[in-house]
Amino acid sequence: MYVDRSGRCGRPILNSLVLIILQVGLHTVEGVWPLPQSFISSPEQYRLNPQAFYFGYGRQSAAQPGCTVLDTAFKRYFSLIFPDFSSGYGALRFSADKPFGVEISVDRDDCEDYPNENSSERYNLTVSNGRASLNAETVWGALRGLETLSQLVYQDDYGSSYVNKTEIEDFPRFQFRAILLDTSRHYLPVQTILKTLDAMAYSKFNVFHWHIVDDPSFPYQSRTFPDLSSKGAFHPMTHTYTQSDVRRVISHGRLRGIRILPEFDSPGHTKSWGKGQPDLLTPCYKGSTPSGTFGPVNPALPSTYEFMTSLFKEISSVFPDSYIHLGGDEVDFTCWRSNPDVRKFMQNMGFGSDFTKLEAYYMENIVNITSSLNKTSIVWQDVFDYHERHSSLSVVEVWKQGCYLCEVRRVTASGLRVILASPWYLDNPGPTHNWARYYTVWPLAFKDS
Repeated sequence: MYVDRSGRCGRPILNSLVLIILQVGLHTVEGVWPLPQSFISSPEQYRLNPQAFYFGYGRQSAAQPGCTVLDTAFKRYFSLIFPDFSSGYGALRFSADKPFGVEISVDRDDCEDYPNENSSERYNLTVSNGRASLNAETVWGALRGLETLSQLVYQDDYGSSYVNKTEIEDFPRFQFRAILLDTSRHYLPVQTILKTLDAMAYSKFNVFHWHIVDDPSFPYQSRTFPDLSSKGAFHPMTHTYTQSDVRRVISHGRLRGIRILPEFDSPGHTKSWGKGQPDLLTPCYKGSTPSGTFGPVNPALPSTYEFMTSLFKEISSVFPDSYIHLGGDEVDFTCWRSNPDVRKFMQNMGFGSDFTKLEAYYMENIVNITSSLNKTSIVWQDVFDYHERHSSLSVVEVWKQGCYLCEVRRVTASGLRVILASPWYLDNPGPTHNWARYYTVWPLAFKDS
């Protein structure tokens, strides 16, 4: 029997990535997702009645009522555990059933904070003697424990809800677990993004990598440079993300323990930028005359770095995460090579005809700009491959196919951190749609640290 995310019996829903499998007769839940580090379940079960069920804070908990992250989570998970109970979360009502309490205790009061790369998501969950106890170091760990608890609840054929005696100790294997959405090539309404964040929370993902702009469109509505979206978006009114939209996404993610990582990819993938920012892109030449087309961001102009400083200053104030993705992938050197001013700049800089040095020069400037704004930069692996001075980089995202673990080894051997994306392109499932291959990856199967 399958129970979908709403708690109703039926066909499994793929996009929620949650599947609870019940053994007929024994009624032991085996499908907590993802599998906890330690999971002991017993056939002993307790009946749950929404009119005799409550969440509460432990006496010794650093967080107490008024903690926005947990207070809103209690309401959210009450509705997920009891999807057919219309009265919603509230005070205990009269019931013949013995009350079932879920007591939450956290070691730190980080209720008003924003999750970061060092946030602990460790938790212990015990269901025994008609009650549940959830202990975590942080509210973010408590959120993961509440998600696990909701997955432990199942319904019988008569609609009654149960949970088994269970002991779980859990923490994530990897501290960075992300989903990337590209909202430039295909604009996604805010509501769709929020639903994606909900689905991520069901699977305990903790980073939303927002590839918000690219060649096709520039939907981010900048306060400093409003023409970027008014001229670069698919539609200036219906296909943009206002400052209010962005705040809504950030708030929705935070309440689910999900960081919002923005990516503003340059110098390539910037055709939409040029529509609203004159002189930003490189004019391409055909022979000795301009062809009327434009290539990557022009790295030879001081105005380029003045613009980028202003733009990233705004981005840094809008997005609270301490990391920012700077892109740097797939830069086509053809236009730079055709432009006489760029070639002259390269000669003056001593780059000769090596355009990888020009890209490295540009990216180093952008990294320095974001560093001055107290942001840690993430770049695609292309930047690492072209960059001779690896010490200026912090985090490299490996995305290319082939021996991607060879690249991971090279990056870590340089003392840098790695995000691995290569084996998990969800938009390219292959001719047989063999989803199992995404689960047969061994990301640590390389030499060195």
